[in-house]
Amino acid sequence: MKPKEEMTAQELASEGMDAFKDKKYVNALESFKKLKDWYPFSKYAILAELKTADANYSLNEYNEAVVAYEEFESLHPQNEAIPYVIYQIGLCYFKQIDTADRDQSSAEKALASFKRLEKQFPKNTYASKAKDHVNKCQKSLAGHEFYVGLFYYNSKHYKAALKRFHAVLSKYPDVGVQQKALQYIALCETLLNVPPPSDRKER
Repeated sequence: MKPKEEMTAQELASEGMDAFKDKKYVNALESFKKLKDWYPFSKYAILAELKTADANYSLNEYNEAVVAYEEFESLHPQNEAIPYVIYQIGLCYFKQIDTADRDQSSAEKALASFKRLEKQFPKNTYASKAKDHVNKCQKSLAGHEFYVGLFYYNSKHYKAALKRFHAVLSKYPDVGVQQKALQYIALCETLLNVPPPSDRKER
């Protein structure tokens, strides 16, 4: 139920935006929640949905932010803010990327979001912003692939290592890891008695 002395949708929107600008994100979330609950069909409800996602992002609550951004995109697929929303989804995952020796699912999801943005809105400003993040995601994924290859190499599982080092070359050829991968490919092939490329062609 609404309180008797309830605020209007516009007042709640203003209250939420003021709190957001003052970096009082928890207060902003409270105002936006009331707006969405009390005035779900108001023109300000769309603003509240988007700023709810932004507030969660600013609080480093990235999983909650992703849910809110994805819900916004689902409800308003033609909204002009969609390129920004896809970019923010990518950023939420990007902020959670771990070191090369850890799980890289966040890097994979971030890369997928940024690639989708580039494909759907190639001329949008946010697509341009995504390019640098794409490279960093690929570097992280290449680093992980190389790390796993190195683990297999040190464990003397040279076939498994070789597969990983080749994957670095085929999937991520332009992120600065290829020289190291080539060195270990040569080492693995030597240890596995794989003939050099010149000998293979002659056979």
